[in-house]
Amino acid sequence: MNVPPAMPPRRITREVPYHSGNGYWTTAAAAVLVAAGAAVFARRLAPWPVGVALLLAGGALLAGLYMLQPNEAVILTLFGKYQGTDRTEGLRWRNPLQSGARISLRARNLNTAPLKVNDKRGNPVEIGAAVVWRVHDTAQAVFDIDDYTRFVSVQAEAAIRHLATQYAYDTGEDLAVDETTLRAGLDTVANALKDELNLRFTSAGVEVLDAKLTHLAYAPEIAHVMLRRQQATAIVSARHQIVAGAVGMVEAALKGLSERNLVVLDDERKAAMVSNLLVVLCSDHDAQPVINTGTLYT
Repeated sequence: MNVPPAMPPRRITREVPYHSGNGYWTTAAAAVLVAAGAAVFARRLAPWPVGVALLLAGGALLAGLYMLQPNEAVILTLFGKYQGTDRTEGLRWRNPLQSGARISLRARNLNTAPLKVNDKRGNPVEIGAAVVWRVHDTAQAVFDIDDYTRFVSVQAEAAIRHLATQYAYDTGEDLAVDETTLRAGLDTVANALKDELNLRFTSAGVEVLDAKLTHLAYAPEIAHVMLRRQQATAIVSARHQIVAGAVGMVEAALKGLSERNLVVLDDERKAAMVSNLLVVLCSDHDAQPVINTGTLYT
């Protein structure tokens, strides 16, 4: 049986600091060389090859100048070999034979479009997020990933889809009392999303500064049904509070009548009074008073 050869381990490129030269001193030196070369030709102070050498040396120094702004870096390579990353601000100088690729270190925003995914219960929901990220390791971002901006976009979408399957949209009888949901646990969900994004972006040299959900809703096909479910839950909760308050008020009324000896009620009259009070207190409509000119027994 032929055993396929083992694949070599993937090489990971790490950022190496590059110590560039001071561009201001280099500019001054280049100006002196160019001026000296021009003087050689103008006043014939030396043979012309010396003047040419001075001019070429000054031009070579000027060719190695570059400028970096805050939160900007340049990746330097020499004949395809990585030399290092320079993050020093201002006018800098490098070997003119080196090639440099600029890369921004500033924070960037990624606002994902609402994605249609299934939550923990399998219900279709729409979810979107805003991710603040920046390049942390320039060598990894450029040499280990083909297009790190595209990589961030695709992996962010995958992380959001995976996150939605781990939480239910809202609480319910099938969940534990303290279980985190997408709707009620936004801070916990945001922290979980940030941790997963950092884990996915590690190989690209990218770090996540912040991640928050910007859109969360049921998918249109079940939104109406889920809205009725939420309304029913709210109505039941309100009814519980109304009934509990009404019972307390009835109890206080019966206790006050008994303590003050205003009227003596037997069990049947108490039951009638409790019934009437509960109807008045728990009804959705205004009660219509009825004057009873007789008794409960006639």
